[in-house]
Amino acid sequence: MWNRATRARCVGMKLGLINSAWAQAGRDTAWGIAKTRELGFDTIDIFADPLDLSPAERRLILSECDRHGLPIVSLACVAVGLVDFNPSVQRFSVERVRAYLELAREYRAKNVLLVLGEYIWNQEVIPPAEQWATAVRNCQVLARDAADLGVQIALELEPFPLSLVNSVETMVRFLDDVGHPAVQANIDISHLCLSQVPATELARLRGRAIHVHISDCDGKRHGDLPPGRGVVDFLPYLEAIKDLQIDGAVSIELEYSPEPDRIEEWVAEAYRTTNDLLQRVGLRT
Repeated sequence: MWNRATRARCVGMKLGLINSAWAQAGRDTAWGIAKTRELGFDTIDIFADPLDLSPAERRLILSECDRHGLPIVSLACVAVGLVDFNPSVQRFSVERVRAYLELAREYRAKNVLLVLGEYIWNQEVIPPAEQWATAVRNCQVLARDAADLGVQIALELEPFPLSLVNSVETMVRFLDDVGHPAVQANIDISHLCLSQVPATELARLRGRAIHVHISDCDGKRHGDLPPGRGVVDFLPYLEAIKDLQIDGAVSIELEYSPEPDRIEEWVAEAYRTTNDLLQRVGLRT
């Protein structure tokens, strides 16, 4: 069992990849898992909807990850229906996230990365406080389910103006309102840059962050580029993350490569530059 003293001695984090990088380039699931391990990654995050997975594909993911010694840390789930104003959509969305939580337990993953979504109609028709309360209420239900299954929910901070959680301030407030240890924060460095959140703000997430995403961007639009291809100043954020002493992984997020035929080079570059950054701050040996 990890305790506070053990965490204090641990400064290393695993380096992982979200497998959507391969899927969006048309690569086969098994090939992508094998290539992830071949390139040197310690862990993998899975982007797959359990309601769309065939039984064979569901088994394949776990068996291939086990075969290559690649632990699954997180499952990525976009569930904007949790804040929909229609109760029927909310009920379906809660059941869908439950399916992700059950899959996370089956895959021995630590968490489900949850994207909540945005306020609708420019916050003008439905009071924003009502949509916020709806999200909190549904996450409280899911927090109890996660705890029963022995997994956690890592809440994503999105960099868009109408996102419910788009700053460290709103992240802290949402976690406080949910009030359950099964719901914690994910730190996405590119999103922090786009939201103009300084690295010093991350101190407010001490003891409340369980997972990290890393990618680059042009500072203006969501991009998910290999680190080094954009303008993000990574070192202050990584130093702040190191200070948080997170027992988890830093997962590279790459979306929609402009050259899908060269996706292997794209991912390999991201591995090299990220590994170098983590080593420079002492997060990886």
